[in-house]
Amino acid sequence: MLTTETGVGLPNAESYASVAAADARCAALGVADWAPRAEADKEVALRNATRFMLATYRTRWAGRRVYQAQALDWPRWNVIVDRFPVLSTVVPAEVVNACIDLAARAAAGVDLMPDLDVGNNQIKRDKTGPLETEYFENNTDAASRFVAIEAALAPFFGAAGGAGMMKVVRG
Repeated sequence: MLTTETGVGLPNAESYASVAAADARCAALGVADWAPRAEADKEVALRNATRFMLATYRTRWAGRRVYQAQALDWPRWNVIVDRFPVLSTVVPAEVVNACIDLAARAAAGVDLMPDLDVGNNQIKRDKTGPLETEYFENNTDAASRFVAIEAALAPFFGAAGGAGMMKVVRG
């Protein structure tokens, strides 16, 4: 049974989204291959999506976790989006939806956290006089894997996308 974070800072939460929420969103968006999957497979996909979010966004979220013992990064306090405070008793809908969108990809076979070959600086051409070296281009797509999800979550990141950063808004 999947333990879903509800905004109370559960120490054993495994996902930002429930299977029921994922079923509803996937149906609304026409993600046809989600509905026929077994409940256990949906739970695994949601756990993997949440795991990806923890690994990828932990140092980028604005504010701070509410409880030291909470398993996930949300709920958080001191988060301001569009000049409005985000309640420290909720997991924002955008975070839940991002988890679902990632879970749908994971369920479809997308490896959310692949071991990427970031290149090994192999020399393509070396010219001795007057010293010129050209390397093969790095063709990994690590920086642009989930652009829509990054864009949806951007308002919840710190000013520079890192921990300890604060958004400054002119009044």
